[in-house]
Amino acid sequence: MTAPTLGFVGLGHMGGAMAGRLVARGHRVHGTSRTRAHADALVSAGLRWHDTPRQVAEEADVLFSSIPDDAVLNAIANGPDGVLSGLAPCATWVETSTVSPQTSRYLAVHVRARGATMLDTPVSGSVPQAQAGTLTIMAGGDDNAYSRVEPILRELGTPTHVGPNGQGLTLKLAINISLAVQMIAFAEGLLLADRSGVNRELALQLMTDSAIGSPMLKARAPLVLHLPDEARFDLRLMRKDLELALDAARKLDIPLPTADRADEVLLAARTLGFEQRDLAAVFQVLDHMTPRPPTPQAA
Repeated sequence: MTAPTLGFVGLGHMGGAMAGRLVARGHRVHGTSRTRAHADALVSAGLRWHDTPRQVAEEADVLFSSIPDDAVLNAIANGPDGVLSGLAPCATWVETSTVSPQTSRYLAVHVRARGATMLDTPVSGSVPQAQAGTLTIMAGGDDNAYSRVEPILRELGTPTHVGPNGQGLTLKLAINISLAVQMIAFAEGLLLADRSGVNRELALQLMTDSAIGSPMLKARAPLVLHLPDEARFDLRLMRKDLELALDAARKLDIPLPTADRADEVLLAARTLGFEQRDLAAVFQVLDHMTPRPPTPQAA
């Protein structure tokens, strides 16, 4: 049986890492991105570049997309050069972005009208997990479509079909509440230890090795005191995801008190100019929010 031809729309940090893994594993992969420079290394490795989402969709049996938000998803989907203009009947669109469940469900209706199928398949993990094929993948949508693409998803991580369209995204938002809250709580504890005179490197190591050291914290802790120049997952995207979760909770009349407080911290991050820094920068955000006591003057 011939392996399906794959397409990728969006070759940024996550999209590029997933596409790169599939190229390296011998798949035929076509792709496009807003910035061609993002794809240069992938093209050298074998990815076929196209100028528009429509051209990629026309080539792909299974189309992946990885984009930042609802507005960009709508932009790549619609118009004469959009995915919907090129998506073939019987194709499957695997939409891996973290966007609102409502937007995803609405778009899935338009995909079905073309005889194709759309799955919302957001991923939990960052670039290292995408490169290693250890992402956690939550899929919402048609059972048969999921079965067709599951072998490909297993090359990227551990996929699970969780229900109809929109439910993969709902579960991803539920996970990202904890991602934000855990990271901020860790930063709070580290700041308390640091301001109390404990060596911050020692405190960070012991906290990470303690019972609170989740896989997420263990992966991100090395970045807290040594921020990377290029964010793996920036605070702007974290706040976007948290606000999507808060919006979903309001529709269900569910209180999310820790998410509300985390959103306030992430708003402060934007005000302080940390919006494009990695999630690990919440320690620096809290540090800037907390004035240091004046240094005692010598007698």
